[in-house]
Amino acid sequence: MSFARRAAFAAAVAAAAFGALPAAAQAPACTHNVGMVVSLTGPAGRFGQAAAKSVELAFNELNAAAGATGIAGCRLGFDLRDAQSQGSVAVDQARQLVDLRRTPAIIGGIISSVSIPIVTSVTGPAGVVQISPASSSPTLTRMAVEGQTRGWFFRTITSDALQGTAAARYAMDQGLRRLAIIHVNNDFGVNMVNEFRRAYVALGGTIISTTPYNQGQASYAPEVTNALRGDPPALYLVSYPGDGTTIARTWIQQGGPATFLLNDGMNSADFIRDVGPRFLNNAFGTSSGTVSTPSTEYFARAYPPMSGGFGAGAPAADRAFDAAAILGLAIAKAGRFEAAAIREAIRQVTAPGGTEIHAGPEGFARGLELIRAGQAIRYIGVIGPVEFDANGDITGPFRKWRIQNGEITTVGQMTVEEVQAVQRQLPPR
Repeated sequence: MSFARRAAFAAAVAAAAFGALPAAAQAPACTHNVGMVVSLTGPAGRFGQAAAKSVELAFNELNAAAGATGIAGCRLGFDLRDAQSQGSVAVDQARQLVDLRRTPAIIGGIISSVSIPIVTSVTGPAGVVQISPASSSPTLTRMAVEGQTRGWFFRTITSDALQGTAAARYAMDQGLRRLAIIHVNNDFGVNMVNEFRRAYVALGGTIISTTPYNQGQASYAPEVTNALRGDPPALYLVSYPGDGTTIARTWIQQGGPATFLLNDGMNSADFIRDVGPRFLNNAFGTSSGTVSTPSTEYFARAYPPMSGGFGAGAPAADRAFDAAAILGLAIAKAGRFEAAAIREAIRQVTAPGGTEIHAGPEGFARGLELIRAGQAIRYIGVIGPVEFDANGDITGPFRKWRIQNGEITTVGQMTVEEVQAVQRQLPPR
């Protein structure tokens, strides 16, 4: 996507976020602008684009539900910035939002290699809330334990410490007992493979080779050639749809078997279309799962018509909606657009014990009414009930899926308890 097209996309999202409300809902003259730093371009660009539309939907619905009263007296808006899938760019954009725009909260990033430098260089030191819908690296948990996030970081996706184990169990269940690995050489890819390897080998699997790659290469033929040594019967590809498409096509062109294990980000219609559905009928994957709720049903109806071509199952879409909804409700609960108050309120609007409310016009209106009355609420999201632990992490089930005839089909769920049962069998680190 060119700079002009990036600008056009951001402008279109912003215009929709501010212009699609009924006149009564536009009564507040002020706007609380949340920062949003996500990848609109680069390998994770499609994730960020899908997430931006989710935030637009959530804020539009919250603004409509709030009416003339507003959310803490104003409309909700967001200042959308392109991280370009690069940490240095993301840090520059986040600094502009914090230092110049004085935003107390940022949604983002999408990938862990973007979220980590934002929290270490910007939001943590500045005392600004950061909530990521898709950064799953265990490094973020370790940083929280060590005090590096200073309690300002939250995420609405489960850690790869659990997902790597779930992927290993699923691989063994599908008879994938020997495989090669190609993975993106960043914090996300390295950690996912480390967690997978630990569980997979303990369960009896054999890893023939592990080959890292750097993003944005013109060709991945050397990496594929290396991975094909030893005649692996399957490939575990930890990647993003852009680079992953090139790698998968190169693998097939070089005679690699069309049997794949994929990470959550490869759950993509673009990937299937560009590789070719006929080559992916023996492709399996895991993603952070959901517990179906009225919010899930609402999102499935409301998101596709306004998303510009994304389905409700697009990676990062559901979790970005929940991140925005939680943040918006927290601002209402805090009663002011101030970082420390918002951080405290995030846990208040998701904690057990409050009146359960769901996404959508009626649910948000009910939630805001209860907040104005001083009563406790608990938002039950598109992905199910969300509760943040001391590190800003959540737990949840994992979705097991496969690709058949060009469609991604859910074949089952793996509970957190099932994943933890596997982890208890693993040798000490």
